[in-house]
Amino acid sequence: MAAVTNKQFTPYQPKADEQYMNKNQLNHFRKILNEWKLELSNDLNRTVHTMQDEVTMFADPNDRASQESDMTLELRNRDRERKLIKKIDETLRNIDSGDYGYCEGCGIEIGLKRLEARPTATLCIDCKTLDEMREKQVAK
Repeated sequence: MAAVTNKQFTPYQPKADEQYMNKNQLNHFRKILNEWKLELSNDLNRTVHTMQDEVTMFADPNDRASQESDMTLELRNRDRERKLIKKIDETLRNIDSGDYGYCEGCGIEIGLKRLEARPTATLCIDCKTLDEMREKQVAK
């Protein structure tokens, strides 16, 4: 989960006869998502403050261009994170509505391992694979 968040979490260990997406599992994923959202929000706030503090008018056009390029890249990354926060909010709503953990494409269980790797996943691995194949065909 390092790609998702900097924090490590304890993977969920289901009991042998445990029902899929029971209260304990939902709470496990809710906790992961809320911590991830908090981390992203803190990063966004830190970036805003840092950018406000670092605004400098350089006399050299190359220095100015370099600073603008750095800021553009930072803003693009933060925009991606802002969109991810929206997706996390949608996922939390799915948990509250009882739709979390089931594929939007075919309705089967997405699976605990896949959800721990990508807590915002909405498609099972088969539907996601088909979706990616379609994207590649359209891109050609």
